[in-house]
Amino acid sequence: MFVAGGILEVQPEVVTVLADTAIRGHDLDEAKATEALKAAEEARRRAKDKQEVATVEAELASLAAQLAAIRKLRQKKIKEKPQNKKNARSLLLGGGRKNKNGPPFSFSGLDSDIL
Repeated sequence: MFVAGGILEVQPEVVTVLADTAIRGHDLDEAKATEALKAAEEARRRAKDKQEVATVEAELASLAAQLAAIRKLRQKKIKEKPQNKKNARSLLLGGGRKNKNGPPFSFSGLDSDIL
């Protein structure tokens, strides 16, 4: 999972993510992220003032982090092929413990509709 902006709270039985952006691993698209990174690099070259440069550089940092997450997830999948669906969920969620009253993670944030 790729998470950008926000906070993470870890409790013994639950992990809560309050994020500006959260994208599940299977929804991460390396080709789209690479294309967006190239577009952002071009926008940085055309930026005229400090505010525009700062905005574009923040986008570049987020895209670079997203690409790093995609590559790390791909390596993890190669190393640890799950035997069943339960193991796949555990790998995706980082092996989090289940809360008796619900899932091990809860999400809220500006882009929660993409979850």
